[in-house]
Amino acid sequence: MVHESTFEAAPLLHGDVGAGPSANALSGIAGRVDRVLGGLVEAAAALLVLAEICVLFAGVVSRYVFHAPLVWSDELASILFLWLSMLGAVVALRRGEHMRMTALLQKVQPSTRAMLDAFAIAASVAFLVLIVWPSVDYAHEESFIVTPALEISNAWRAAAIPAGIAIMLAMALLRLVRVCTGRQIAVAVLGMAALVAAFWLAAPVFATLGKFNLVIFFVVVVAATVLSGVPIAFSFALATFGYLALTTRTPLLVMVGRLDEGMSHLILLAVPLFIFLGALIEMTGMARAMIQFLASLLGHVRGGLSYVLIGAMYLVSGISGSKIADMAAIAPVLFPEMVKRGAKPGDLVALLSATGAQTETIPPSIVLITIGSVTGISIAALFTGGLLPAVVLGAALCIVVWWRYRREDLRGVQRHSKREIGKLLLVALPAVLLPFVIRAAVVEGVATATEVSTIGIVYSAIVGLVVYRQFDWKRLKPMLVDTASLSGAIIFIVGCATAMAWGLTQSGFSQDLARVMGALPGGAYGFLAVSIVAFIVLGSVLEGIPAIVLFGPLLFPIAKAAGVHEVHYAMVVIFAMGIGLFAPPFGVGYYGACAVSKVSPDEGIKHIWGYIAAMLVGLVIVAAFPWFSTGFLKF
Repeated sequence: MVHESTFEAAPLLHGDVGAGPSANALSGIAGRVDRVLGGLVEAAAALLVLAEICVLFAGVVSRYVFHAPLVWSDELASILFLWLSMLGAVVALRRGEHMRMTALLQKVQPSTRAMLDAFAIAASVAFLVLIVWPSVDYAHEESFIVTPALEISNAWRAAAIPAGIAIMLAMALLRLVRVCTGRQIAVAVLGMAALVAAFWLAAPVFATLGKFNLVIFFVVVVAATVLSGVPIAFSFALATFGYLALTTRTPLLVMVGRLDEGMSHLILLAVPLFIFLGALIEMTGMARAMIQFLASLLGHVRGGLSYVLIGAMYLVSGISGSKIADMAAIAPVLFPEMVKRGAKPGDLVALLSATGAQTETIPPSIVLITIGSVTGISIAALFTGGLLPAVVLGAALCIVVWWRYRREDLRGVQRHSKREIGKLLLVALPAVLLPFVIRAAVVEGVATATEVSTIGIVYSAIVGLVVYRQFDWKRLKPMLVDTASLSGAIIFIVGCATAMAWGLTQSGFSQDLARVMGALPGGAYGFLAVSIVAFIVLGSVLEGIPAIVLFGPLLFPIAKAAGVHEVHYAMVVIFAMGIGLFAPPFGVGYYGACAVSKVSPDEGIKHIWGYIAAMLVGLVIVAAFPWFSTGFLKF
């Protein structure tokens, strides 16, 4: 994912967009304030990631080793997590790393793009201004609740929302002043104010439109803002706020409550921890050791390194939760040798992008964790069910690799001896064992799906320090900040999508959708076919996590009623979403793969369609035979 999250190839309004470092008279002052405030927020966010690791690992050790559970650990972790999510969202906003659709922006003139980027910031500012007071009201209401374990006011946790929104607002305003010209600021701010005022004045008209308001707010507003480059989380939030404020009598603090609910699932705490784990295995050399071992096994056969790429993505995806982290760990190791052997860079990036979709269901996939959090499906069942379907799609990709490389010239390719393979296996063994350590810890009840990432982090740190003796302490803080930023972007969009899904449910849309989907011909297979098409489109337009959070709570009950096992349905929609996400021209995961590989997107497009076709065949097989998803589940 991109982010598994990663959604855009180009960040939102870096300094090279607009008029440069002296965009206006105040840009220098704004830059200095931004550096000071941003540095403080980044330091706090990094410390929160570190604190979460310590608290959860202490809980595991206390319960499993000393048989004396820390009854307050989960509660403290929950409080810290909401603060981490909000401060991470601040860091992501400052760095331009919130997920957004940039495919159309790439096609417009630089001046037009700069104006649309300014509009995107202004739209974010508009939502933050509108929601800041309801968030303060919500935190005040929560202050009367006392937490059961720590026995403190819940305001300590809920205050993260208004604090995060206020700091985000400050950062967004600083960003607007820092990188936009005076004209861009005036046009964007006045234009956004005029739009908000027009919608507010039209409230009496909206009151007469009934369910047509769903089309206006959740189709037209969302589509217009997403396509114009507004971060997806803020697009969802603006549409939901407008719908609730202008067409219902719902108190707006209820929306803040739904935002809190979406961001506060404890299982989502696994997201930052697995992202950090993915960065850690790259930094300690564990990923390189695994790849070198696989290359020694298959490097001498035709297309061998392509098979290694498929296998390496499968293994590394079993450790990291982030697709960009997976790709970044693999591409620099394999691509130079593959190019030396005559492989075309376009084919390499196409295969890398395809494996990104193929390995979406490998635990601990962030998408699997998100599905579990919003639908209530067992995370252990999803982790078990995701392994074999990925093998099916991997086999389909291997067939395409075999066909394309069947005439590869292997003269000059070294074949490793059994002794050399054995040495590389010995070196790689600690790294190869990590996915099994993670899996065993969950199955044997040593740790929950949330806590198990801390075991992986401690294991990787020890292996890096003692075995590989590769641990760059200087990279630790940037890794923690990057983890907070990516986590904040993901968790904030989950919260906004949860609020939007709640608004749709309250409108009666879910019942209407259930009736339509239930009336489809073909029974369970007809429902699966429509779902595949729908999620390929949603994967291209919305990216995986927003699509899952928005439509998961609506569609999974319908799937169950249609006779489709919930784990089987999860695998089908994840693969469909992944194909949409990593298929050009709109699939932004593809552009993420190109960015990691440093290959032009144009070079990969003509090569990727064979891999996409293979994955579609594999998806049809997985959809047609539920055993691949459910055969190893304990019913």
